[in-house]
Amino acid sequence: MALLDRFPRHLFSQRGWGLLAAGAVALAAAQIMGRRDLLSLSVLLIVLPLVALAGIRLVKPRFQVYREFHPSPVETSAATTVRLGVARSGSGGGRAIMEEKLPPRLGESPAFRFPARSAAGGTSRYEYHLHSTKRGQYLIGPVTAEFTDPFGLSLHRQAIDDGDILTVTPAAVELPVTGLAGARGNDGITATRIRANPSDDDVMTREYRPGDPMRRVHWAATARHGELMVRQEESVTTPEATIILDQRFGAFSGSSGPGFGGTPAADGHEMASSATFEWAVVAAMSICTHLAERNYALRLLDPRGEPAFLRSPSAPEPDAEEYSGTSGLQWIAESLAAIQLSGPHHGGWELHSGRERHAAREHSGHDSDVFDDHLMDKLSAHRMRGPIIAVLGRISPAEARALAPGAGYGANAFAIIVSDRPKDSEEALETLRRGGWRAVAVPASVAVPVAWSHFDQEGPAPATAAADVRRGAEVGR
Repeated sequence: MALLDRFPRHLFSQRGWGLLAAGAVALAAAQIMGRRDLLSLSVLLIVLPLVALAGIRLVKPRFQVYREFHPSPVETSAATTVRLGVARSGSGGGRAIMEEKLPPRLGESPAFRFPARSAAGGTSRYEYHLHSTKRGQYLIGPVTAEFTDPFGLSLHRQAIDDGDILTVTPAAVELPVTGLAGARGNDGITATRIRANPSDDDVMTREYRPGDPMRRVHWAATARHGELMVRQEESVTTPEATIILDQRFGAFSGSSGPGFGGTPAADGHEMASSATFEWAVVAAMSICTHLAERNYALRLLDPRGEPAFLRSPSAPEPDAEEYSGTSGLQWIAESLAAIQLSGPHHGGWELHSGRERHAAREHSGHDSDVFDDHLMDKLSAHRMRGPIIAVLGRISPAEARALAPGAGYGANAFAIIVSDRPKDSEEALETLRRGGWRAVAVPASVAVPVAWSHFDQEGPAPATAAADVRRGAEVGR
C-alpha cells in the first residue's frame, strides 16, 4: 500500500494501480512460463483500468451548484453561514469527494461526500461558517469534484462551478454623541420657519392665497393686519452631511510603501492599502452609521469633488454620491469593502483593477487637482445644509490652504488627519483651524471614538475664513 500511495491519484485509484501492477506481473510471468492463460489475464488486468479511465473522461458527470451566504454582505469579524446545494444534472452515478476552495485567509477548504446521507430530491445540502478579520471581496469556490468509475478504478477531478463573491464590509464602531449637529436636534431633524415679523402671532403666518383651506385662517393675525392671514405650516427638512474621504496613494503610503498587505481583491491580487487607510475606512463607515442613525442624508466625495466610490470595485453604483436611509448605508458599506488607494503610485505596487488603471492614467504624476474649485462647487451646491466632515491622510500646507475655505459651506466643519507622524501635520492643522475647521491629527493606533470625541474637547473653531465664504455666498445669491 505504501508503494501505491506514491503513484499519482488523479489518474487511477489504488485499486486501479493495483490492477495495472498485477497485469504487469502476469504479463512477465506469461512471457517466462509461456502460459497463454496468464497472457489473457494480464491483458484483461491492464485494459480494464485504461477503459475505465477513458470512459470517465468521455462521460463526465454534470452537477449544478447553488451557494448562498447568510448574511451577505458580512461585516469584518462577523460569521457568515455558507449554504451549499449540489445536484447531479447529467447521466452517471456513484459517489464523489468534493471540496470547496477557499482563500487561504478564510481557513482550510471544507471537503464533503456526494451524495450526502440526508440528500432530498436529488440535491445534497451542506453548511459551514466563515469569518474574515479583513474587509475585501473573496472568491468562494469553485467546488471541485473527484469522482470515480463504477468499478472504482480511475479518478477524475474537475471544477463544477465558477464560485461566488463574498463581500466583507468594514464594521462600524460606536461613536460618542458630540456637538456635531449644532443647532439641529439630536434626531437630525430641523424645523425651518418663515419669520416675516418678530411678533408671536406672525411667526407662522402669511397672506392668504387662493386655494388655501379656511381651516388654516389665523384670525388673530387677520385682525392685526386687516387682511386675511393663514397659518404657515412648519417645514421639516432632513439635514445633510458631506463626508470627504481621502484615498490618495501618496497621502496614506509610508516611506517604503503601504504597510498593510494580504487583503485580496476579487481577482486574487492584494488591494493597495495601508494601516492608516484602513483606519480611515473604518472611521468613514463609523461616521456614516452615526449620522444615518440620526436621520442624516449622506453625501460622499473624494478630494477632487468626484463621487467617493467612483473607483471602488465593490460599489453597487460607482457614480452615486448621495445616500439615505438603511439601504443607502448598506450601499456605503459595500462600496467601502474593496475601496483602495488611487492616484500616483510608488514603491512597486501594481494596479490590477480596470477602474484603478484608468484612474492612474487620468491622474498620473500629479495631485494638483485636489481640494480645487470643483470640490468647492460641490460643497457650495449644498451650502449650510449640514456638517462637512473630512477624513484625510497626510496633507501639505498648500493643500490645507486650498481646503480651508470649504468650512464656510457647512453648518460645522470637522477634519480628521490620520498619519504615522501627526506632529508633521501641525502647520496643516493650524491652517484648517484658521479657516473654520475643527481639526485633529491622530496616528492609526488611536481608537476612532477617541478621535471623534476630540471635537467636543476643543472650543469653537475660528470662523473668519468661513464667515467670509458665507458672506460671499450671500452676496452672490
